[in-house]
Amino acid sequence: MSDLALIAVYALLGAVCAGLAGVVALHLLRRRSLMASLTVVAAVAVLAMLAGTLSVSWAMLLMNAHDLKVVTVVVAMAALASFATAVLLGRRVAAGSRGLALAARSFGHDGSFASPKTPATAELASFSRELEASAARLAASRQRERALDASRRELVAWISHDLRTPLAGLRAMAEALEDGVARDPERYFRQIRAEVQRLDGMVSDLFELSRIHAGALSLDPVRTSLHDLVGDALAGAEALAAEHGVRLLNDPVEPVPVEVDAGEMTRVLANLLVNAIHHTPAGGAVAVCATSGDRWATLAVTDSCGGIHEDDLPRVFDPGWRGNEARTPPGGAGLGLAIVRGIVEAHSGRVRVNNVPGGCRFELTLPVAPL
Repeated sequence: MSDLALIAVYALLGAVCAGLAGVVALHLLRRRSLMASLTVVAAVAVLAMLAGTLSVSWAMLLMNAHDLKVVTVVVAMAALASFATAVLLGRRVAAGSRGLALAARSFGHDGSFASPKTPATAELASFSRELEASAARLAASRQRERALDASRRELVAWISHDLRTPLAGLRAMAEALEDGVARDPERYFRQIRAEVQRLDGMVSDLFELSRIHAGALSLDPVRTSLHDLVGDALAGAEALAAEHGVRLLNDPVEPVPVEVDAGEMTRVLANLLVNAIHHTPAGGAVAVCATSGDRWATLAVTDSCGGIHEDDLPRVFDPGWRGNEARTPPGGAGLGLAIVRGIVEAHSGRVRVNNVPGGCRFELTLPVAPL
């Protein structure tokens, strides 16, 4: 074996011994501060060099006692420099970690997070940015939860009020019929039937909304065209429009193919048309039009209601919302537009509302069926 190879073997043996000692030390200090681990790493590097030098010198008698002392002193100075650097780096990382831990405690209080001002390593800075992003998402989620909770409370209040009114009327009419004091029983019977139908509609809306929120809405999509959907919806709304003196305008609708549950989508269009008719004054018009692209088809219902306040536009599709001017026909529970959004989103579509001159425009966007 050549001298160079022999030196490499002895140096490797010394480095391996120092490395094993470092592994044991790191295992014993695995639950301690990062500064202690960095100090062990620095010590391993210095001791590996010293062990290799001493083993080679002892095996090959390369140094006398004086030279060995000189090497030892040089290595000791290098060790001091390495230890000092490791301690400074460890203190910096530990300070950054403590600052990050203190900042992260705010998650348990109000969900906010502000990055610590203490300079940190790139890894800690990246972790801090991720915490900031998580805090932003958490804040948005809490805001949505508060909005939904407020919407649910408002819905319960409206439903309680709307149920109490017809129930009180039904009880009064039933008592009048029972006591024989009703002068026109036939009129009472017709009114009772109308109130029962009204209650049935409210219960049906509640059931439909509960299925949507529970993810239990069962769809049976079939290939159909927007032309047929619009035609069916307009035919069902003609009588109501004539009763309110509202004109229905229908732009030519191309037979764009879509895959939807025809019954549910007809309900969507019916809800939009009924809302538009009820909020359009006599002599006004409700227009229906459709456009299509390569991937999406848009169906729009435009009324002449005078528009919705800009601050209320984001809440139009919330369950139970009515605003100053209710977007629900008399006797409704404020669920029609919430059901519209739920059904459209269940079809992988989108729904939105915008103000236009003289009224507002509801737009449904649905994916076009593949050819």
